[in-house]
Amino acid sequence: MSNANRKRARRVRNLITISVLTAIVISVSTFAWFIGMRVVNVSSFDVEIASTESLLLSLDGQTWDNTVSISQSTLDDVSYSGHTNSWGGRGLIPMSSIGEMDSSVSRMILYEKASLDPTPGGYRLLASRVNNFENDDPEQEGYVVFDLFVKNISGNQYIEELNILDEESIYLTNDSEVTVAADGVANTGIENSVRVAFTQIGRVIATSEDQAKITGITCNPDGEGNPTVVDGVTGICREAQIWEPNDRDHVSGAINWYKTSCRKRVDVDVTLKSSYSDTADTCKPVLDGVAYPTYAVSKDIKSSDNVDVYDGAAYNEYTANEEILIPYDSFTDTEKLLTGTARPPFMKLAPNSITKVRIYIYIEGQDIDNYDFASIGKRISVKFGFTKERFTEDDFNYEGPIANEGEGPTGEDRTKPIITLIGNDPYEINLGDTYEDPGATATDATYTVDPENPEEPPVQGTKDLTDRLEVTGTVNTEVAGTYTVVYTVTDDAGNVATKTRTVVVKEVQEP
Repeated sequence: MSNANRKRARRVRNLITISVLTAIVISVSTFAWFIGMRVVNVSSFDVEIASTESLLLSLDGQTWDNTVSISQSTLDDVSYSGHTNSWGGRGLIPMSSIGEMDSSVSRMILYEKASLDPTPGGYRLLASRVNNFENDDPEQEGYVVFDLFVKNISGNQYIEELNILDEESIYLTNDSEVTVAADGVANTGIENSVRVAFTQIGRVIATSEDQAKITGITCNPDGEGNPTVVDGVTGICREAQIWEPNDRDHVSGAINWYKTSCRKRVDVDVTLKSSYSDTADTCKPVLDGVAYPTYAVSKDIKSSDNVDVYDGAAYNEYTANEEILIPYDSFTDTEKLLTGTARPPFMKLAPNSITKVRIYIYIEGQDIDNYDFASIGKRISVKFGFTKERFTEDDFNYEGPIANEGEGPTGEDRTKPIITLIGNDPYEINLGDTYEDPGATATDATYTVDPENPEEPPVQGTKDLTDRLEVTGTVNTEVAGTYTVVYTVTDDAGNVATKTRTVVVKEVQEP
């Protein structure tokens, strides 16, 4: 393999710690935060999580492995006794959260709509907290939630006191994605309002074998709600890290819904026509390919609060309610694709520890992409992964041997395909011009064992996978800025490779 091909192969590997989750959500009826109160039914929601040796995973705090699986049908079988995991009950309904934790019950605070009535410039929103704050009550219907126990065995020292400066950075892999599944309906935008929240409850030393102690980890709040260390259990309960996939993607249906219903707000009372501009298109524009904030619900909303769903500087320009609807700083796909020193960590884990992580999967009702017809998409696929690797070989021009190349010790193919971009990267285009993707090629190493000489090393070859390439990402040539196009390919063994191209849309300079 040439040095160039070695370099490309290393670019798409996660060498240290990888965790992958795949989930399927099926909806059979229309829902919306905006109009309907109907729900999205859920069936066959399968989760598979995998890692390498330095990060072991468990669903019951006792059985540890590099890979764990969970589904609606196996929920009770693989979870620990007395768990409060939930698969959404009768179905998913839009929620909203800024990731705050209730340390008294070690759960994330969520809000659902209590009422929603059309206004002259949008919709009046009333919201109430989801009743998951009683210790004796389970998590409520409308979202998926489960516990994952993560054993980080790097290092020998365990620091019991809680200090984020003592913890290791974990990064979200660039092949993490939320898409419409193969048998779903594309171009409805349902995938653009999905959120995945990671809430760290607490931790113990990695050598602990007491299952009851591990599964019983809580935030251990003191009298003022601050986490403490009790009997070797360190409470955490810091604000959840919420992943917002597809932050730059907005389908035409969502954009047109917004244009039709939003009007600039100029007064307090949302019920009065005089409180809104009577001119069409007075709200700030929403354009495909541009990221916009989500003004998430932070508290109960009463009628006296006079809240419109479009309140916020980015939409109807009304900012008086920003203590109620907060422009939440989620972790976006845009951040996920940054490289080198610009790559931000996704979360932190303490070395030599077992951390209880509670994962929430829900629909963010305040996302601008969550409109009345989005759920026609019906079926969504969610996949994400983690790595401890901040730099890849491309970041520092590594030319040495490749780690983990070829077949695994039991004969499995663990070599990821190689994607080669055609044309420039970054690719520059003038404002207003048409973007035509230059494309890419993909090849995969193959390993064939001679049946007459099975003891001999397999013969290496190559296979062209260019026709399997999937291209995602939007380039809006009407708005100057930097865009990312993502190329993804999967080989016959299920190894996934990704490659990104940066597209810069430039304003034309006057001579």
